[in-house]
Amino acid sequence: MREITIQPLTREAFRPFGDVIEIEGAHSFPINHGMCVRYHDLAKVETTGDNARTLISLLRGKPYELPLKLELVERHPFGSQAFVPVSGNPFLVVAAHDQPDGPSDPVAFLTQPGQGVNIHRNVWHGILTPLEGESDFVVIDRGGDGVNLQEHFYREAFLIR
Repeated sequence: MREITIQPLTREAFRPFGDVIEIEGAHSFPINHGMCVRYHDLAKVETTGDNARTLISLLRGKPYELPLKLELVERHPFGSQAFVPVSGNPFLVVAAHDQPDGPSDPVAFLTQPGQGVNIHRNVWHGILTPLEGESDFVVIDRGGDGVNLQEHFYREAFLIR
């Protein structure tokens, strides 16, 4: 089994796969008579296809333990998928580049408190993987006609440490 070492989630490292949603370093400005700060335009929400619309949902995920065996990645051809944690627990983000014969070897990122991600349309990624406790997420993704899920099973599993 091949091993993947988890790296910290940064805007620069995650840029090929999507957006990091966080306050740190974000464009901001005051609103509501100076009583609130808006951290503006943190992610590009993508929706394409017939009857496409943006969905906002809540998820509650049970925690996974490391090391983690990874056999599957998925992608969504018609829309991006954002995960914004409501709980303070970290979560694992797995992503892979698209290649002519399927996804590349994956990379793994660990979020810090206050970080979410927006995975761009058609980017291979792992399933939602909370760590250190049951975790709630706001999810922003695409609804509409058509099959918006493709899965790929690797021939050989990866072990994420």
